[in-house]
Amino acid sequence: MAVNEGGVPPILAQKHYAQPSAFTPENLLREARRQKRIIDAGIPNICILDPDGDIVRSLLARGEARLEAGWACYHTQLYSFSRDGIEFGIVGCAVGASYAVLIAEELFASGCKLLISVTSSGQIVPTRPPPYFIIIERALRDEGTSYHYMAPSDYSDADAGLIAALDGAFGGFPVPVLTGATWTTDAPFRETQPAIDAMVKRNLMAVEMEAAALYAFAQVRQKPVLCFAHVTNQMGRVDGDFEKGEADGSHDALQLIAIAADRLRSRLP
Repeated sequence: MAVNEGGVPPILAQKHYAQPSAFTPENLLREARRQKRIIDAGIPNICILDPDGDIVRSLLARGEARLEAGWACYHTQLYSFSRDGIEFGIVGCAVGASYAVLIAEELFASGCKLLISVTSSGQIVPTRPPPYFIIIERALRDEGTSYHYMAPSDYSDADAGLIAALDGAFGGFPVPVLTGATWTTDAPFRETQPAIDAMVKRNLMAVEMEAAALYAFAQVRQKPVLCFAHVTNQMGRVDGDFEKGEADGSHDALQLIAIAADRLRSRLP
């Protein structure tokens, strides 16, 4: 099997990190607005990525979410809703690193000022029985998207200021909220036991599919992004797994998001 670029795999070759992007979200959205006859309009300052879609489905079932007609993305729908006096935008089912970052690019190009991701994740280090949440401080880069934004390294790190701003925020929260590192993978059905054992040695608390890429994007684009892992399962290795809580975990996730947003909105540009 031939390997190009003197032994460097294609995902690491021809990455000119200091060069601007030729294809930009602003231009894509411009053409989408033209084709769809959408008036250029703003979106809520604080937006949410809901990879599982449970939060969006719960909001829609209760009649609490409104479709944002000004959202010009080709691939998704953006809904808005209010919680504790804060207006949010939310995109459901943006699962996986490449999809999540594509949507993040478009959200910030459309006026988003803070992005919060809450993704379902599998337990690696058996800290406690699921479900619980993790504020992701850093994520192991075992996916592809981050390498298009940032030179190779083991981890993508969260903005330290965002993490510090949440100190003590969840003291009275009914579900445990921990802080730590996760493993971001592109292939959840290729989590082998030797790989899991290696991640335990690294003290990675859970496995998910977006955080490493979102944090690389955030660092390079200088955008505020915060990722939570909702540890809901043990990768199906026990009976009765994947129980998230009330309304498929959306009740707790919305409460978590509202608390985080209240703490972080003072830091918005």
